[in-house]
Amino acid sequence: MTFLNTSLIRKLTLFLAAAMLSLSAMAADFNLEDTLSEMAADFNLIQRFANQGDSNFQLTLGLMYDYGKGVRQDHAKAAEWYEKAAIQGDSDAQYNLGLSYYKGEGVRQDYAKAFEWYEKAAIQGDSNAQLTLGVMYSVGEGVRQDYAKAFEWYEKAAIQGDSDAQLTLGAMYNEGIGVRQNYAIAKEWFGKACDNGDQDGCDMYRMLNER
Repeated sequence: MTFLNTSLIRKLTLFLAAAMLSLSAMAADFNLEDTLSEMAADFNLIQRFANQGDSNFQLTLGLMYDYGKGVRQDHAKAAEWYEKAAIQGDSDAQYNLGLSYYKGEGVRQDYAKAFEWYEKAAIQGDSNAQLTLGVMYSVGEGVRQDYAKAFEWYEKAAIQGDSDAQLTLGAMYNEGIGVRQNYAIAKEWFGKACDNGDQDGCDMYRMLNER
């Protein structure tokens, strides 16, 4: 019988890292670009409230600059507005600022700063940020590689229902990476990932169920 090994764990975390580059913290539940397009006509009003210090409008303005909706696309301006909102504690802005530093869009690429902002969002309960911290600890980007820490953050995201985190948590229990090996718990997390529509989770659940 074949099980995930350390090499595949690394491949999985690298895949998740690549996937996170295409994610916005606000894009999971609706079509963000369509929503921003609808708001384009209100750019001046949004900018006025943003200049008055409203973090929600600062975040929105950052997104409009990021996607080029209602204004010429400008990643540097986007990062500036994300930072204003992030400093005020907006977790979505903190995540997006982390993403800007991770990708090097609008700012100099800096994995350590990306980690810093992702961590702020993760502490506030942002599951995307929690998953990303798990990836960064797994591969050692912006922080010393630490599978035990990676496990902690994957678990937080998994508990919130993130299927990628659930799959990875199952793999870590299956292989004993960052946590004591436990096939029963591995199967539980693969099952949760499967229930959330992850085919790899279904496949691994079936494999463990046949042991």
